[in-house]
Amino acid sequence: MTDLVLARHGETIWHADNRYAGSSDVPLTARGHAQAEALAAWAGGAGLDAVWCSTLSRARETALRSAWAIGAQPHADDRLRELDFGEAEGRTATEMERLFPEHRAAFTADPVAHHLPGGEDPRLAVKRALSCLDDIVDRHPEGRVLVIAHSTLIRLVLCHLLGVPLREYRRLFPTVRNTALTTVSVSAGHTALIDYNVPPGVAAARPSDRGEP
Repeated sequence: MTDLVLARHGETIWHADNRYAGSSDVPLTARGHAQAEALAAWAGGAGLDAVWCSTLSRARETALRSAWAIGAQPHADDRLRELDFGEAEGRTATEMERLFPEHRAAFTADPVAHHLPGGEDPRLAVKRALSCLDDIVDRHPEGRVLVIAHSTLIRLVLCHLLGVPLREYRRLFPTVRNTALTTVSVSAGHTALIDYNVPPGVAAARPSDRGEP
């Protein structure tokens, strides 16, 4: 059994306006760096075997402190990057509604069948992300690994792992907080959701009991 602790990177300079960052490489804010420090404080006592992250700088900067806390270097993998949002990159929802209202309405109704214009197909994004997670599980078959990634990618992966239609990711998981922890246990192709969106300051340092047998 492998515990994958999924976490979104720290706050970025586009956070306040809720701009779609996607493949855009935007830096962390001062608050984002502080969030990364808080995550590292948790990581130091969390029994982690490794830290993996997206290649985008906001994820790498968040991961670096946690990796140092366990005496390691983060393993950056391009398969963990956020989706490319095409024409929506750097835009707010209001701007999208003004610039391409029909596309935005279709996206709101079904964000997978009608992903944002010029953007990456969410189904392909899930495929690449799962390929990476499979590699992590293979390398750490009885381990616990922190994976620093991105909001949309994490929500899509959760839907797939839990057997939920991908199109439901915005409805079922409306928010992934910066540096909050979502833990899934993977064993023999089966996945269990242990924690969702837990701030590192209140998260248990090590895995708790799995419940009644």
